[in-house]
Amino acid sequence: MSQKQEVIHSRIWEETPEPDNPFAAAGCFCAGYDVYGELLGQAGWAEYLYLLFKGEKPAPAQARLLENLAVALANPGPREASVHAAMSGGTGGSTHASCLMAALAVGAGQLGGAHEVALAVACWQTCGTDLTAWRERLQNPPGDDAIDVWPAMEHPPGFDPHGASCATPVRQTLAVLKEHSGILAWLERQRPDLEAAAGHPLGMTGVAAAAFFELGLDADQAEMLHLLLCLPGAAVHALEQREYGWRRFPFFGDGLQLVDQSDLQPS
Repeated sequence: MSQKQEVIHSRIWEETPEPDNPFAAAGCFCAGYDVYGELLGQAGWAEYLYLLFKGEKPAPAQARLLENLAVALANPGPREASVHAAMSGGTGGSTHASCLMAALAVGAGQLGGAHEVALAVACWQTCGTDLTAWRERLQNPPGDDAIDVWPAMEHPPGFDPHGASCATPVRQTLAVLKEHSGILAWLERQRPDLEAAAGHPLGMTGVAAAAFFELGLDADQAEMLHLLLCLPGAAVHALEQREYGWRRFPFFGDGLQLVDQSDLQPS
């Protein structure tokens, strides 16, 4: 009697085993491409990311768009909440994995985080480049009666609820990305009207969402890739703060007072 063989089902990945070890792969294929025999040394990071998420080779403009977006998102900076979370872990001596998990947890949310990007992608899927549809959606956001782990949005996704005007890095990113995207070019032209309808300036999440939509990613893919692309900055800032130590971390160093253990004993 033959034994049942367990099979992992994947449209993304296929492996062939080594002849002397069925647990080691001799060939690894992503969407039909031999990763180590064909792609390695030929494909760039952005091209490979696109292949993983979309299952096909990107056009040159798509690869360039994703590459530039990855640079723009790589380090949101210490002002950004997910990077700050990683920095707090680093200065406190947490493990490297813990610092990254802290960044992911904070960066997953709806206030400048990955889930906000997903919601903004959903707006693009509904409105496209119809300015009238955008105005209606921004001024009268649809209700959602479905039970969800996320609370209701308190601002239009893709816009900065605390911004006084569109931040310079957002405008600079938009100006570069529009060279590889009709969607981003439309967004730059219509930004003043969209900001007026939203009551807030465009945020980096809005630019990222438009780029993901141009690349053909759905909301779930965009959310996952945004989390990934924002991690490098969190990693390096956590390492830097780990080196500096908590005494040079300005957010709680002055609030910590060390006392002699004997002072804590009851009299």
